[in-house]
Amino acid sequence: MSAPARILVIRLSALGNVVQSLGAFAAIRRHHPRAHITLLTTAPFASWLAGSPYFDAVWTDERPDWWDLPGLLRLRARLRAGCFERVYDLQTSARSSRYFRLFPRHARPEWSGIARGCSHPDADRGRDRLHDLDRQAGQLRAAGIAEVPPPDLSWTGGDATRFRLRSPYALLVPGSSPHRPGKRWPAAGYAALAAALADEGLRQVVIGGAAERRIAETIARAAPVTDLTGQTSLGDLASLARGAALAVGNDTGPMHLIAAAGCPSLVLFSGESDPALCAPRGPRVVILRQAPLAALLPGVVIAAALELRRPQPQAASDGD
Repeated sequence: MSAPARILVIRLSALGNVVQSLGAFAAIRRHHPRAHITLLTTAPFASWLAGSPYFDAVWTDERPDWWDLPGLLRLRARLRAGCFERVYDLQTSARSSRYFRLFPRHARPEWSGIARGCSHPDADRGRDRLHDLDRQAGQLRAAGIAEVPPPDLSWTGGDATRFRLRSPYALLVPGSSPHRPGKRWPAAGYAALAAALADEGLRQVVIGGAAERRIAETIARAAPVTDLTGQTSLGDLASLARGAALAVGNDTGPMHLIAAAGCPSLVLFSGESDPALCAPRGPRVVILRQAPLAALLPGVVIAAALELRRPQPQAASDGD
């Protein structure tokens, strides 16, 4: 009996992009049920994705600079030793496309991506105008995978009971990438939102990195909050999202995870990113966009959040 095929999947960063690739990961596993599938990713996601049902091995990419010859040689040796028969490059960046060249010309694996000369190119000229999920679905169709399911987070979770939260509660995600301050709605806006939600009987739970602690302190001056900044793993976020009444946050990675976990989510976009290309997706996601984001009035956000909390009307059955 021949050995199972060896497959490599490349998805390096960032969190939102990784979450939006979960459906593609599932589709690849379903298409290659007996294959040994390796994921090449970056350190922040390696241990988390190692617990998923999609991969037999997870490698951490050190992302060597192009002038780092020893680092490139180590990466090349590792890729070649993997004996991969097919590669799904879901990153489709200049960096990941260059990895195609690290394989010897006479023994390059089948390659799904945009690297010049690859066997299964995504030739859609409009791919850069597609949402990330739709772009990946098109890429996989070109490689013979017809269906890509929505992202599924049922495999991950954490011990959220240690936070001793009482329902109902709302998640607030006031941070974003430190080098993109224009993507942050002002802390004063979140403080006004917290006060309004507190009047509705909701406890506020602020999540984010340790760098968001000062924002959490500002919000706490307006309403009682539970400050979990710097305390949550990705699994914790999934569990917190499942128990939350709603979430409000900026265009940032945790909101992708929260929305995909099924939490009703209100996401605030500035003019620095286009929700048509990268908005979180989930069962119930609402987008507000304002440029600049600081001009988005608290009353608009409060009204949208309260509307999001209302139960959706049940669809009429065929017999009604």
